[in-house]
Amino acid sequence: MPFEIPENIHPDCARLAWIIGRWQGNGHGDYPTIEKFQFGQEVIFQQDGRPFIHYLSRAWILDEQGAKVREAAQETGFLRPQPDGRLEVVLAHNTGFVEVWYGEIHPEQPRFEIATDAVARTATAKEYVGGKRLYGYVNSDLMWVGEKQTPEVELRPYMSAHLKKVVTPEDVERWAKALPDDMPDDGIAFFK
Repeated sequence: MPFEIPENIHPDCARLAWIIGRWQGNGHGDYPTIEKFQFGQEVIFQQDGRPFIHYLSRAWILDEQGAKVREAAQETGFLRPQPDGRLEVVLAHNTGFVEVWYGEIHPEQPRFEIATDAVARTATAKEYVGGKRLYGYVNSDLMWVGEKQTPEVELRPYMSAHLKKVVTPEDVERWAKALPDDMPDDGIAFFK
């Protein structure tokens, strides 16, 4: 599936154009202090021409058949890419903590890795020391893996997900208009 570089994208954000859009899929979690779980997730990355990308994620717990059991984690924040390829990220979570992350955008591949620099939490939030995340664009899908560290458990994998881009009718129409007029009728030309 193609991705577009929006005309109004800030130059600092252009290397992250592949992540912009709405993504949905499933993942799993496994950590020593909790039971294993499956989850569904919707993630939105959006930009408005300024030097950041807004991020919004919501997840829900799934049963063994893939049916929704209950709502789960939500997080929102901002990816702030820098001209030299460094990446700053600020995230806030419904579970009572806020994180500052730093990392790098890979110079040649559509992926980035970040690690926490600071974690602040409310009095009622679970203890959490830090984490790492890796996001990548693999075969037109968004894949990510997260690691977590608590006072009792060293840094280790915690959650991962495989998300597919949600394509809207407007996306299809825009892509169809961009196709050349002399395109052969090979099953794609019908979009025109």
